[in-house]
Amino acid sequence: MKLQALSSGGLRERLRGDGVTLKLAPFVVRVRSDIPHLADDIAAMYEDFELAAEDEFVDFHVAVLRSPHWLSRLRGRAEFWFDGQRSFTPLPAAQALAMLEWGINWCIAAHAHQFLLIHAAVLERDGRALVMPAPPGSGKSTLCAALAHRGWRLLSDELGLLDMTTGLIHGMARPINLKNASIPLIQGFLPEARFSASMPNTTKGTVALVRAPDDAIAARLRPARPAWVVLPSWRADAPAQLAPIERARAFMDLAEQSFNYDLHGRAGFQALGRLVDACGCYRFEYSRLDEALALFEALAASPAGEAAAPGLSGRPATSGAPA
Repeated sequence: MKLQALSSGGLRERLRGDGVTLKLAPFVVRVRSDIPHLADDIAAMYEDFELAAEDEFVDFHVAVLRSPHWLSRLRGRAEFWFDGQRSFTPLPAAQALAMLEWGINWCIAAHAHQFLLIHAAVLERDGRALVMPAPPGSGKSTLCAALAHRGWRLLSDELGLLDMTTGLIHGMARPINLKNASIPLIQGFLPEARFSASMPNTTKGTVALVRAPDDAIAARLRPARPAWVVLPSWRADAPAQLAPIERARAFMDLAEQSFNYDLHGRAGFQALGRLVDACGCYRFEYSRLDEALALFEALAASPAGEAAAPGLSGRPATSGAPA
């Protein structure tokens, strides 16, 4: 049964009780909450996700609950709980959806060590995965949202799950996290995209989530084999440019953006080395999304590991925003 089978009232009741158990493949997450609007947000972002059976193993038990402390409750604050323990500083209840998403990310990054976990956007085209590791402010999520709605299948905006045995990358097709000026930019560029309400004054500024496209959700159980590693960087007024880099540089960036590379020791080193050896490795600068999409279309049409247009440039940029 999918989440959409529950009525609005039924979903709220279950969240207040034992919780709703979502299959966020390859994980199962049980979510509880006593915040009514969070039920609506979860329904909007996850309506096409299956619910796990009652006897199915649950990887993470999480909750977003109104703070029991009288002062925090008076200020309308909420808390994130993991396995029955409060895990983070209370935040305004209006930011409950962001808190839930960030909290689930933290659970996976801190505990899912069966994978090599990479902070990267991952998208797929014709069975080949594009891996974009990048720190905040690089324009990764903005580019990811555009690609995911223009012919690339979204695996993940934040967490690339590398199976160190098979070399395949798994994703969850969870919502894309946009910040600040990227929100109106993508709203204008992708009118068909489905957004959450904007959440201002978070620790990351104003945040909004973009629901994964339907095709990505339907195919979220299907992993992909890495073919390209691209290090994105948004730069004002920069024409879109894709330039090859040494594999050693790509390796270092992937290692730096991994949550558990050090934990895996030699196995992590070897797995990351195999990934890089199998990929074409590039750095990418852009400011205009239309130019960026044209360049990635050329990349997708090229043989694996090659760029068809490594120096594409376009007219001067007039808009853009990092995320």
